[in-house]
Amino acid sequence: MTPNRRSRRPTLKSERRVIGSGFAVGWHLAWAAGVAATGAALVAAGRLTPDLQLAPFAIGVVPGLAGAVLARGGSRTRTAAVLIWTLAAIVAVLMTGGASGPLAAWSLAPLAAAAAFRKPDLLPLAAAGGLAAAAVAALSSVLLPLPTVAPAAAAWLNLAGLTGMALALGVALVMLYAEAIGERRARDDIETGLLEVLDNQPQLLVDLYPGGRILEAFGQPPPGWRVRDLIERNLGDFVHADDRPAVEDALQRAVGAGSAEIAFRPAYDSEGWWELSLRRMSTIRIVGAIRDARSQRAREAELEAARVTAEQQNAGKSRFLANMSHELRTPLNAIMGFSDIMRQRLFGTISDRYAEYADLIHESGSHLLELINDVLDMSKIEADRFELARENFDAREAVSAALRLMRGQADRAGVSLRGALPNEPLPANADRRAVKQIAINLVSNALKFTPRGGAVTLTLQGAGETLELIVADTGVGIAPDDLERLGRPFEQAGDPSQKAAGSGLGLSLVRAFAQLHGGEMCIESALGEGATVIVRMPVLNGAAVTPQSRPAPADV
Repeated sequence: MTPNRRSRRPTLKSERRVIGSGFAVGWHLAWAAGVAATGAALVAAGRLTPDLQLAPFAIGVVPGLAGAVLARGGSRTRTAAVLIWTLAAIVAVLMTGGASGPLAAWSLAPLAAAAAFRKPDLLPLAAAGGLAAAAVAALSSVLLPLPTVAPAAAAWLNLAGLTGMALALGVALVMLYAEAIGERRARDDIETGLLEVLDNQPQLLVDLYPGGRILEAFGQPPPGWRVRDLIERNLGDFVHADDRPAVEDALQRAVGAGSAEIAFRPAYDSEGWWELSLRRMSTIRIVGAIRDARSQRAREAELEAARVTAEQQNAGKSRFLANMSHELRTPLNAIMGFSDIMRQRLFGTISDRYAEYADLIHESGSHLLELINDVLDMSKIEADRFELARENFDAREAVSAALRLMRGQADRAGVSLRGALPNEPLPANADRRAVKQIAINLVSNALKFTPRGGAVTLTLQGAGETLELIVADTGVGIAPDDLERLGRPFEQAGDPSQKAAGSGLGLSLVRAFAQLHGGEMCIESALGEGATVIVRMPVLNGAAVTPQSRPAPADV
């Protein structure tokens, strides 16, 4: 019922406005027509002559027509209409003898016109206008020689003036009273609708003193209570004893800060959970909204339990991978050692085919060992067991070693590998192995996605305390969807052949190592335009020289 009432309210208000202006127009036109008809009838009956005796009636028609035109305007036009009525009433009364003349009743015309507009705010102005007309008429009767009306016509003018004014004022006042009744009913309807909404909304709204005494309550009361039973009780009566001090503190915070929020257990149910939002209305009044948050708390508890379980499972997975990596590295080291002995023919010659097999075994073992080392590092990082071995060293040394290791892979891939390093040292306090691994992983990843004939450039530079390692390639680039995934463990980009060449741990290890040093990794790329990976770490001990400030060797 409430939604229908609310949707109709603007329509009813506009309808009343249209009806009110329509009545005002009709009233003014009826006045003008009545005055004109009365004057014409008196002239036809020989009671008036069509000269100055008819002038008051002509003047009486003017405000009627003007009011009909101005009735559909705003408050200013209606005010102008009342002033026109006042002026016309003064002139008409003075032309017929003033306060003792037959049209003295027309001094009430401004008040009748204001009532016809059905706007109570016009009544003070209209009353002042009527009093002004009466005062002017009375003073003029005493001080000025006003024109008089013949006795034969005075009786008819007196009858017409009193009858017309009584009828016009009576009808206008009745309609003004009807308008006031309609507005009061509309206000009552709005208030009833608001109370209905407040009583049926799902929360409990309370009007409180800062001490907690409830002045008003709307909405859903606690089980076993009625809303009217909450009035004049203290909010603390419905709060668990252990939570009352916290609720009282929240009330004082709301008075001081303007708002406060708190959750507590209700007195009737120690397993329940309420949330209270407080807002200050004045220095002695607070409004509060109480919501039953039991289901929300249960969902949050379930989510927290699920999070703890997921973290435990992830930690278990990381521990398993770390243990398995250790178990695999022991026999793998033996395999690589024996294959290396066979490759070097330390215990005698072997056939070329067996030598080729030994090379394949050693190469495959090296690849597998690198994969195991990556898995082991990532497992330690995820299990928060990886500890940085910080030391002071020249960052150029670690990066140069990485470039030398990757030179052979670049030559086999037919890709030009260049390094831009500063001439002066870059003193860093970091994990040397991690910095070297970052460079190796980034260069290896760039070589994998750069076709033969392309180029990979590694730039090392310093800016204040920040070490920047930048690897750019002229490869195939990275799609926007892949950019969002890269950097997470086991996430790969590219076609199946490129994915088969790695484990998906390279960039995730780079990001993890950078974050362990307090830094970050970001990737810039677009399909067909190559890729640039930038690693920034605050590990430098002082100002550093960048390749842009000093010439750097073209190749390392």
